[in-house]
Amino acid sequence: MTVYLDHNASTPVADEVLEAMLPYLVERFGNPSSRHGWGREARAAVEHAREQVAALLNVQASQVVFTSGATEANNLAIKGWCGADEAGCLAVGATEHPSVLAPALARRRLGSEVEILPVDSQGKMDLSALESSLARGVRMVSVMLANNETGVIQDIHAISDRAREYGACVHSDAAQAVGKIEVDFAASGVDMMSLSAHKFFGPKGAGALVVDKSVDLDPLLHGGGQERGMRAGTENVAAVVGFGAAAELALRRIRATQARIQALRDYLEARLHQLEGVVVFAAEAPRLPNTVCMALPGLDGETAVMLLDEAGIAVSSGSSCSSGDTEPSHVLMAMGVEAEEARCAMRVSLGPGNSQADVDALICALERQLYHPASPPGTRLSAMM
Repeated sequence: MTVYLDHNASTPVADEVLEAMLPYLVERFGNPSSRHGWGREARAAVEHAREQVAALLNVQASQVVFTSGATEANNLAIKGWCGADEAGCLAVGATEHPSVLAPALARRRLGSEVEILPVDSQGKMDLSALESSLARGVRMVSVMLANNETGVIQDIHAISDRAREYGACVHSDAAQAVGKIEVDFAASGVDMMSLSAHKFFGPKGAGALVVDKSVDLDPLLHGGGQERGMRAGTENVAAVVGFGAAAELALRRIRATQARIQALRDYLEARLHQLEGVVVFAAEAPRLPNTVCMALPGLDGETAVMLLDEAGIAVSSGSSCSSGDTEPSHVLMAMGVEAEEARCAMRVSLGPGNSQADVDALICALERQLYHPASPPGTRLSAMM
């Protein structure tokens, strides 16, 4: 039995997405910058995908800049904006993904002022601290829409409203939110937003930065002038087509899928509450309908992941981009969680293919780990499956 409960790390490519991609991996191989028929066919496919992604976020197709993923999109937003306004200082949330924190700190090393905005014990942005930063002259704010580890959803409307009062630009990493909850770029008030296809049943290697027309960015990559000069390099046509197909699929299914997964997460948390000592982080905050970040008392998160893996259950100890890092989660530490407890954290992220039987298998495995710890390592969980 194999149970996949790590959908925040990546999702399987949907059948409809693969079907859309296949022709562009075989017979429709033209370069979208070429003027002949093969090239025009590829260009039409890229532009159709751009329209599909735009429809998912309620923006104009011209606002969508294709990238290799959310990491590149985040770097383009942070470094590209700083390049356009060297004097402006920026602020980023303490619980941001490393692909936001790292480029922000890279700009600091080059002389930019960078502030780290605190969060409360539930992982919510401290709006008073944000306002203080804006009053001190922060010109750009980057706050993720939904956290990849805890699932906490920020009040991006309130953040954008405050930033607008001070004339500051707002970027939001929405990679974990898009496809799981309804996201409206125009209604959010942000100026830039990052997303990635493989987080909602599209292919890896395809992402986008959505940019308001008022924002001036310097490109990270220079060359042939693709993506209206914002991202040089021949487009990965098959991946872009898959991205568009995944966006269209998400737009059709998101409401029904969201409700079903929310009910399954509620069932999971009800079962978890029956286990003595289990802690669910950010339980009082608005969260993604599929995400539970928890800690088992006295059991290191990485160890728990390995033991569950032996039992055929896939979960994560935190961000998949930080796998192998022995330091406690910076997200949980920013929320005030003690380091020892933070090291015990693991993340369960559900998907449409999961069922109550999957949750029951997880709970059964956790019960055995909590209440029968005397079994030799490597057999505690697998023996029961």
